[in-house]
Amino acid sequence: MTQKQQLDMEQLESDRALEELKKIEDTDPVYKHAGSILIKSTKTTLIAELEEKKELANTRSTVLAKQETRIKESIKEQETKINEMIRGGQKQPPSQ
Repeated sequence: MTQKQQLDMEQLESDRALEELKKIEDTDPVYKHAGSILIKSTKTTLIAELEEKKELANTRSTVLAKQETRIKESIKEQETKINEMIRGGQKQPPSQ
């Protein structure tokens, strides 16, 4: 769930950055964050990188959702087995 929340935040950040990039002129200077420095880039390059980052986050989010579903199903199966074992143990008369 934490990973999914992080991916959602990444997607939101990318969306905001894309909105801002689309507002500026193609000739305006733009910079990207690279570690602790800023590097001059072009609007089209940054848009392409952000869209790729957004697509990757979306794919990872889909994978995490599938994993979450599988884990929930597995937990339900284990819970059912445990409940059956408990019920089975209660039905047997105590041995003397």
